[in-house]
Amino acid sequence: MKFADEFRDRDKAAALVREIEKLCDGIETTRHRPLNIMEVCGGHTHSIFRYGLEGMLPPAIELVHGPGCPVCVLPMGRVDDCVAIAEQPGVIFTTFGDAMRVPGSRKSLMQAKADGADVRMVYSPMDALALARKNPGREVVFFGLGFETTMPSTALTVLQAEADGIENFSVFCNHITIVPTIKAILDSPDLHLDGFLGPGHVSMVIGTAPYEFIASFYRRPMVVAGFEPLDVLQSIWMILKQISEGRAEIENQYTRIVPEAGNDPALAAVAKVYELREFFEWRGLGSIDHSGVRVRDEYARFDAERKFSVPNIKIADPKSCQCGEVLKGVLKPWQCKVFGTLCTPETPLGALMVSPEGACAAYYQYGGVKRQAHNEAATAVS
Repeated sequence: MKFADEFRDRDKAAALVREIEKLCDGIETTRHRPLNIMEVCGGHTHSIFRYGLEGMLPPAIELVHGPGCPVCVLPMGRVDDCVAIAEQPGVIFTTFGDAMRVPGSRKSLMQAKADGADVRMVYSPMDALALARKNPGREVVFFGLGFETTMPSTALTVLQAEADGIENFSVFCNHITIVPTIKAILDSPDLHLDGFLGPGHVSMVIGTAPYEFIASFYRRPMVVAGFEPLDVLQSIWMILKQISEGRAEIENQYTRIVPEAGNDPALAAVAKVYELREFFEWRGLGSIDHSGVRVRDEYARFDAERKFSVPNIKIADPKSCQCGEVLKGVLKPWQCKVFGTLCTPETPLGALMVSPEGACAAYYQYGGVKRQAHNEAATAVS
């Protein structure tokens, strides 16, 4: 690859769509219902909306938007915990920018900052560690957030803090794991999926082997996909090819980035610093066993949950917000009753409207045609 334009070629996209249509015509299932293909990663959701890929595909394919945005699945109670830590005297609370406006039950981190808490946006956990070096008299907390994609950088920062003897740095760990999440979705009784677009960034760290249960036990194909338009279209073609041939395998379309065996140094750092939690609470999905990690006892002095008192209370989402249904793929974003009216990027009710990778935010920005139809229908009803 020399230029991104190589993966945005209009003619090649049209050729792929024609091949997808041919495969759909030969699959018996499409005569009775659409094939439901879930893109797990929020980055894929963003690409699908940005480039209008959903509108290019035949009606025989229904794209289902999954829970692959870590900001979006953060439960409201964990945001309250962040705010509680940030409001402690002498604390500098650091976070990635897309977590600043996620609503808690009382306020977001952005609102806590406006109220006087020292909340700062950083681009990496190493930025937070640098702040700890510059402010030895204050406690610097990094909001550890994300799937296996971001786990290694947080783990390596903890190891660096230990090596440098920095004691005023800690991590509020909310890192989550992808495999139990996919299993929970497959076990959901109200959703039938025919295949998966596998997450490219996560797979860059963990490889493709952890997904084998999807093919061997659940008999569903998965293709680990890149994020450019041709990546996504080719991956959908690969899924349909498997279905048409009666196969269920884990394939890797994103070979230019994703190694089959994963990234050994990254995995070693994760294993050294973290251990699995018994369960972790997800927004919209409930409690999922072994779906999150916590800091090991050996690194307890870098664990903000042990350094500070946090409420740790489960808080239900607002009843009007249907983030849970969208996360599980039961609803499309524009089908939520508050989408684009009470819930917008400027005034989000749910996390899916906050993060750029959230399905609602992506659809709000790029899904103008269907959003207009939805708003017109809502106006007609009222």
